[in-house]
Amino acid sequence: MTDEMFIGDHVLLNVGFVAARTRLGNLAGGGLLLGASEHAYGETITGLADTTGSVAGVSRLAGVRPGDITETPGRAQLPVHWEVTARGGALFPVLDADLTLTLAGEARTVLALSGVFRPPPGLADAGLDREIVSWFAAAAVRVFLARLASALVHPAGATPRSPAQHSWPTWPSRP
Repeated sequence: MTDEMFIGDHVLLNVGFVAARTRLGNLAGGGLLLGASEHAYGETITGLADTTGSVAGVSRLAGVRPGDITETPGRAQLPVHWEVTARGGALFPVLDADLTLTLAGEARTVLALSGVFRPPPGLADAGLDREIVSWFAAAAVRVFLARLASALVHPAGATPRSPAQHSWPTWPSRP
C-alpha cells in the first residue's frame, strides 16, 4: 500500500473571518500548528502502526512546514507539509495540504483541509488494506482540524467561559 490518497474535511467555526484569518497567521508562526499536527499524527497514524505491529518502521512526525498565507476576498489559504523521519534518517512527506478559511457569514468561517496523504514507510510496507489506512488518515485530518478549530475560536490567552457560553466548532452532518 504505497499509493497517495486525496484527503479533506471541513468544520464550521463560530468566529468571524477577519479574526480567524489573523489567528491562523499567528498559529502558522507559533508552535500550535506543530503541536496540533503531532497530536493528530500520534493519535491516529502512529496508533494504527502500534495496533498492527508495524510500529518498528513508523516514525513519529518529524516536522511541519507551513507555507505563506495567500488571500483573496473572503478566503485565506495556508499550505502545510508534514514529514516523518524514514529509515536512515531521511525525511519522508506524509501530507501536503492546504488549510483554507472561507467567509461563511458575519460571525462564521469555514476551516477546510484538502490535500494528499502518503502512508509513511513501515506502515506502507505492513500490507494494510488501503481502506483502513484511508480511514486513519481521515481521522488524523479530523483531529488536526479539531485542534486548529479550537485555537481559532478560542485563542490562547482568552478568558475561560462557562460551557453554555462557548462557541464550539460545528461539524457538518455526513450523508
